[in-house]
Amino acid sequence: MNIDWSGLRTIIDNNQHFVITSHVRPDADALGSELALAGLLESMGKTVEIINPSSTPKHLFFLDPENKVHCLNDSPALSESLQKCDVHIVVDTSAWIQIGDVGKKMQKSDSIKVVIDHHASSDDLSAHEFKDVTSPAAGCLIYDLMVDCGYHPTSQEANALYSAIATDTGWFRFPATTAETMQIISALMKAGASPSELYTQLYEQASLERLKLSGIALQRVQLACEGQLVYTYVTQADFAETKAHPADTESLVNECMKIKGTRAAFILVQQQNRQIKASLRSREGVDVTLVAEQFGGGGHRLASGAMITGSIENVIEKLIELFQLQLGTPAVASE
Repeated sequence: MNIDWSGLRTIIDNNQHFVITSHVRPDADALGSELALAGLLESMGKTVEIINPSSTPKHLFFLDPENKVHCLNDSPALSESLQKCDVHIVVDTSAWIQIGDVGKKMQKSDSIKVVIDHHASSDDLSAHEFKDVTSPAAGCLIYDLMVDCGYHPTSQEANALYSAIATDTGWFRFPATTAETMQIISALMKAGASPSELYTQLYEQASLERLKLSGIALQRVQLACEGQLVYTYVTQADFAETKAHPADTESLVNECMKIKGTRAAFILVQQQNRQIKASLRSREGVDVTLVAEQFGGGGHRLASGAMITGSIENVIEKLIELFQLQLGTPAVASE
């Protein structure tokens, strides 16, 4: 890793009450990193709370058997903690919009702000930043901090970090995966991480509702830009029909990337407030952050996202136009 942790270690040494948070709709990298970081801080005798702007998706409950992760809306006392803590640590994002109401309360607090992140896109959070955009996952950064502190993760923390890294690297197939990544994975396995059990928990627990929703989304798949762009969408009516949850759309965009000749893909998910969540993916040579940033979003070169205002039809049209520039092809769509 390319981070000097001495500044963060000083902050940790000089403060007692820490609140850890991450982005809305937390994924395994966010949750695994939060839980492992909490374990590290607790081993130092610190008071630690994990308070997120939205609830943990059901399929990730297994990462938190002790129910350490809380949603801000769970209790008024959590708002008080956000106001009174010494240090806020934001993990796996550097954008105010991504931390929702937690961010609004952080802005009103006199606490020290810290960011630990691997995304290139960022806002000015007036924080002490510990970032490495070459890292494939926030979990890698947390493990590096543990090593720097001379801390050995418990088996539960090893499982959390393994899940964080495995999911953000597409189970180690994405280009950001390096030999160093696999060295971390080896160390986590030695600490007690169980790859087979984690894979089962992460990828072999689909509900019937999720499969029905996937079927609807895959039936809608369209091609554009001479077959190099693949896209689909999910509406609120689809959720009502299948009784699926928004978290059930996670990884659906990756199904679009499986089509031969695909260089980029996106899925649009209509939110309850009628905004559109866009998840973008690409192969080397196509930088989807350049597309996401047009809507105030961001992420990585090959995996980004944004919240967009507009109808699904209009958002599709805008995205195809932007991808046409990235791919250098006509934007004609076809089934």
